[in-house]
Amino acid sequence: MPALVLVSTPIGNLQDFSPRAKEALAGADVVLCEDTRTSATLLRAHGIATRTQALHEHNEQSRIAGLIDSMREGKHYALISDAGTPLVSDPGYRLVRAAIEAGLKISGIPGPNAALLALTLSGLPPHPFMFTGFLPPKSGARQAAFQTLRAAEMAGLSATHVFYEAPHRTAEFLADAATVLGPRQAAVCRELTKYFEEIRRGTLDELATHYATNQARGEICIIIAPAPAEAATSADLDTALRTALSSMSVKDAAAAVATATGLPKKQVYQRALALSGELGREAKDGTPG
Repeated sequence: MPALVLVSTPIGNLQDFSPRAKEALAGADVVLCEDTRTSATLLRAHGIATRTQALHEHNEQSRIAGLIDSMREGKHYALISDAGTPLVSDPGYRLVRAAIEAGLKISGIPGPNAALLALTLSGLPPHPFMFTGFLPPKSGARQAAFQTLRAAEMAGLSATHVFYEAPHRTAEFLADAATVLGPRQAAVCRELTKYFEEIRRGTLDELATHYATNQARGEICIIIAPAPAEAATSADLDTALRTALSSMSVKDAAAAVATATGLPKKQVYQRALALSGELGREAKDGTPG
């Protein structure tokens, strides 16, 4: 038996729990969970009496050393989150890294995941996709995050976007997405696998308007379509080049952006040279180029 096994748990319907998952939790010495009260409902429903211990974002770092020592002494732990697949926008990553570095055996029991289920139900291209999880809660920071994604798209990223969001922020999230990304198709997937499951599809503007007067409830997953093929404007070109130049040479950045935008390579290379000079001056004296 592994020292640590990551066990996926239901995202709503308690029957979505595999026999292997039940066996893993029943056979562990301790079940590590975000909230022992939440996990107690699942364990009782399946007749599992294993002792639980809280492991969440506020105590994970402080408990790692003791947990690793116990694993080395032969104890077996199962890690679950409140719902779905552990580590996906949930605690546990630091513990997993520490266990790997300690040379301990780790395994996992696959199962429910809200992001993947929402992606398949959205009606939008299922691959490639990019899972971002939660964006910042404030509108300004959230729009900045969307701008970064938009710049990456202009530099060549083409993927369906998958996000988690709190219900009371859903309307604002959709409005900010529409402001930055434009009138794209999207889907709001709510309360998946539960009695009030709902998948609402439409453009970002349409969905923002709906949820502005119909507040979302429950667990929310938002899927946004990839960027459509479009001609790049001069502002888009500069944004894409600045993003590419932050990690590439002028030649490589120009090649990547020319491919992504369809613009002539010579034109893009000349603009990349000019922007590289501006960025160099900004780095040197701290003033805009």
